[in-house]
Amino acid sequence: MNKKAMYKLSYGLFVLTSAFEYKDNGCIINTAGQVTSEPNRISIAVNKLNYTEELIQKSGTFNLSVLHEQAAFDLFQRFGFQSGRDTDKFAGFSDCKRSDNGLYYVTAGTNAYFSAAVEKTIDLGSHTLFIASVEDMEVLSDVPSATYAYYQSNIKPKPDKSAANGKTIWRCSVCGYTYEGEQLPEDFICPLCKHPASDFEKVVVS
Repeated sequence: MNKKAMYKLSYGLFVLTSAFEYKDNGCIINTAGQVTSEPNRISIAVNKLNYTEELIQKSGTFNLSVLHEQAAFDLFQRFGFQSGRDTDKFAGFSDCKRSDNGLYYVTAGTNAYFSAAVEKTIDLGSHTLFIASVEDMEVLSDVPSATYAYYQSNIKPKPDKSAANGKTIWRCSVCGYTYEGEQLPEDFICPLCKHPASDFEKVVVS
């Protein structure tokens, strides 16, 4: 079985934001979509390890900002490669506004945002599926939405293979983090983006 077949599915990329008791946070997700049009409902799936998932569970609200093809890699680093439990992701970040529900949405590198209220949650094991009603939405740009494949090919910096210096390294295909060693532990979790060992690729440079 080739797990890379999953990469052939078409995914968008989004900054998911929420807040509870004056604590704002956001993370990158690639699982969001409309599930009904009347009434207008969307679904998102969020890893339970993400602090944003905890905030949504407590607040019952979230905003979803749709990333477009001109989004800077800095956005992915800010919202995808660090934990909101350890850092304030909005500190020093001015490319955002608050919508009528009081939550931030991202204004740079995005083409639309949705404000939503959770109606139902489903436990999926590692993730929580939220079904939510759309309370507000706006178009911010006409730049096409970025897919996961577009991010991999055009936004994420290409790896510098010279960094291996003749050694075997394993590189995370999501964020670019490298692990040095002949074997990557099967239970290894990327310390930056929290993806599993199956998302690492072996790189050998002589």
